[in-house]
Amino acid sequence: MPANPGFRERAFLVDAFDRKILECLQEDATLSVAEVAERAGLSPSPCWRRIRRLEEEGVIRRRVVLLDAAKMNVGVTVFVTIRTSRHSMEWAERFCRAVSQIPEVLEFHRMSGSVDYLLRVVVPDIAAYDGVYKRLIEIADLFDVSSSFSMEQIKYTTALPTAYAP
Repeated sequence: MPANPGFRERAFLVDAFDRKILECLQEDATLSVAEVAERAGLSPSPCWRRIRRLEEEGVIRRRVVLLDAAKMNVGVTVFVTIRTSRHSMEWAERFCRAVSQIPEVLEFHRMSGSVDYLLRVVVPDIAAYDGVYKRLIEIADLFDVSSSFSMEQIKYTTALPTAYAP
């Protein structure tokens, strides 16, 4: 975060070739540069330079492997909303640090509105979630913790839309 809150980081501009490269890599990061180049309509050398630039600029943050949750025995997804009556920076930093260390918590968001935090948790079953719940209430005195179990995953993707990139 910049020291000057009014300062905006310079926009990184992407063109149609960059968008195509990003779409290809989001779909399959194991594609060779030659395969990405062919799909993007470029030759390999300029494609490689573009990928390196996208990495250097932080547009491509990292390349990962996505695992099958059911095959990893964490097929139950729980959305947890948390409300707190504590709002000091010290409390929030300590709470966020502790929750971030729970491996079952895949996403952790500070929210606007009536809910302070939203978590996406994966576990094998309700008993395992109870263990996560107990860790949460051990970390801090919370006003309300509400859990909703996903009955069916209708859509799941990690691919961001590229159409909005400047």
